Amino acid sequence: MAFDLVSVAASRRAIDAKVRLREAAAPVLRGLSQAMQSTRYFALLTDAAGVVVAADGPIDRRDRRAQLITRVGVDLSERSVGTTAISAALTELQPVWLHRGEHFFDDTSAYSCAGAPIFDGRGTCVGMLDLTGIDAPERPELTHLVARSAQAISNALVTALPHVLRLRLSWPGIELGADAAGLVCVDADGVVTGLNAAAQQMLGARAAGGGALHCEDVFAMQWQQLFRLHEGEEVDVPLWSGLMLRAQLARSAATARTSVVATPRTSHADAQAGALRDVELTLIHRAVTAARGNVEAAARALGISRATVYRKLQRKPPDRSGG
Repeated sequence: MAFDLVSVAASRRAIDAKVRLREAAAPVLRGLSQAMQSTRYFALLTDAAGVVVAADGPIDRRDRRAQLITRVGVDLSERSVGTTAISAALTELQPVWLHRGEHFFDDTSAYSCAGAPIFDGRGTCVGMLDLTGIDAPERPELTHLVARSAQAISNALVTALPHVLRLRLSWPGIELGADAAGLVCVDADGVVTGLNAAAQQMLGARAAGGGALHCEDVFAMQWQQLFRLHEGEEVDVPLWSGLMLRAQLARSAATARTSVVATPRTSHADAQAGALRDVELTLIHRAVTAARGNVEAAARALGISRATVYRKLQRKPPDRSGG
């Protein structure tokens, strides 16, 4: 079997496009190299297409089988090399373990692999992490290691997104652990700029119509209250579902201790924004009136969440009477 490289141009494009992925993965790969130094396992990082963008660990460069799959730009997708932990993780979007003969082709039966997908701050799979051994003893416990390591890379991708506040979430009574916690990044307007898979599962909500998700779409509280929390403080925050989460706040270095209550501005852009808000509010009031006060029906008609309707209605409708 040929472990083919993609074209030079395609390889360069793939590597350039995955700069953030490689940067987020770098410290994790170094840790994996240390964890596996006494084994015959090493780490591969691929993009979402299964093309290798980085490799690290105790790689035996004298072994051609290791050389073939650790080259940056080699295509290890299912189309190219059949079913492996790489293709399975990218298809099933969950951690997998494949040992030697469980691979589809004889040429890959020397490999034992644990793989896990990597997600960005919007829930999109952007690659996967693979721990591979050649003629190595079965080590199914590597499934746990690769899952936690992939999660750490995903978390690093989330926190690298622009944000003012970062919330670490857990259920009450469960420690706010480093990788297992939910992560939510928020901008100065309370809009969620990114969240990890754990937070997605905890909050149980996506942005209506695929649009921006706001803090008040999920947290049953005024979003400004989050900005008043002290750095590192742990508090209980309510969800619209009636459930309660434990949250810890951290501010981005660039905006540490910056208040979200800005000095009123009177620029032309702000005047336009104010006019647009008035139009938006008028449309929401009309939809609620048309739905005879049924906020849920109005939200469906507008293509937004019920929580967003409630948040918008905290402001009074503009006075169009002219009086």
